[in-house]
Amino acid sequence: MEAVRELLADGSFHVSTMEEVADRAGISRATLYQHFRSRIDLVDAICDTFAVNPALVEIRDAVVLPDPELALRETVALAIRFWASEDAVLSQLYGVVAIDPAARDLVVRQRDDRHGEMKRLTRHLKGAGRLRSGLSERDALDQLMVLTSYETFSELRLAGRSEQRVIQLLQDSAQALLLDPA
Repeated sequence: MEAVRELLADGSFHVSTMEEVADRAGISRATLYQHFRSRIDLVDAICDTFAVNPALVEIRDAVVLPDPELALRETVALAIRFWASEDAVLSQLYGVVAIDPAARDLVVRQRDDRHGEMKRLTRHLKGAGRLRSGLSERDALDQLMVLTSYETFSELRLAGRSEQRVIQLLQDSAQALLLDPA
């Protein structure tokens, strides 16, 4: 997995062969193929490492915090912390989605997982009576998906914003767009 992360970080995974991954890892091709049948399997294994990332683990709990405003702010902060902690890997995978089936599969799964959590948060906000008056659950979900996307994180980082500033900006935006004033 470290070899795959290194190849992703230096931007060469999408053009690397399984043999090159084995060489980078210092193992034989046969050993690599015993554990991973393809590059897609390698990306799946990277995705499995994301599942234990503390920011992702904590999102599942944050979306249902008793205080809806805190749930919203924490969920946004944790999403950004996850993107920041995996930026070197994700920037490469997101960058080659159009040409690399392994990357495309990962991005689709990431979006589906995030969609599920943001849907839970939207329902929580609505159930607590905090969703902005006149805002549909669908529109609130769409806004959350944009605010917590890797693309949004990446654009703000490229604009020179620090991770903490990105978190603050997106938390404030989410609160203004989604919550009725208390």
